[in-house]
Amino acid sequence: MRRYMHTEWGFEKRGDAPLFEKICLEGAQAGLSWATILAKREAYRKAFKGFDIEKCAAMTPAEEAKLLLPPPPGSDSSQSIVRNKAKVASVPKNARAVLALIREAKAAGGQKPEHGHLDAFFWGFVGGMPQLTDRKPGEKCPATNETSEAMSKALKQRGFSFVGPTICYSFMQACGLIVDHPKGSSQWNEAQQRLQGRKRKA
Repeated sequence: MRRYMHTEWGFEKRGDAPLFEKICLEGAQAGLSWATILAKREAYRKAFKGFDIEKCAAMTPAEEAKLLLPPPPGSDSSQSIVRNKAKVASVPKNARAVLALIREAKAAGGQKPEHGHLDAFFWGFVGGMPQLTDRKPGEKCPATNETSEAMSKALKQRGFSFVGPTICYSFMQACGLIVDHPKGSSQWNEAQQRLQGRKRKA
């Protein structure tokens, strides 16, 4: 967990497949701790075909049902996913919603986004650049904001599930759309330097 927080959380995550994986794992976290899902991340990757969007979209009800079977007695719990029917079904459902989004974007024409259409959709909510918050040290981190509300609404309209405003805010924090380290902390300053470097190159 410490390694994750120092090397992944708050750093920019780009690309359709990585972002698809993260929004699905954030949904799996609902009602649980992120530490629980992080410990099972490799099991999730194995269960959901590396979060390949097309392969997940093609999953059958029989495949979903198989993922709900209890693990063999004495097996390592980290080698299995959380067996929640609605959460398991949400991954193929969300994958099909992603494919519909991609088809719609392609039909609209224009140049293919550098990191993919789902990436462009998510990052479009923050203008394509990480947003630094002004949260003071010791100030409680919010659970939602206007952007996560808008993202949640847009995703639900497109047929996604387990994408409430709190899940979307957590997703944005984790993937670096919002840099929610306290202002003035070393992590916040490092993120500011990365962002300034990008702006100078632009």
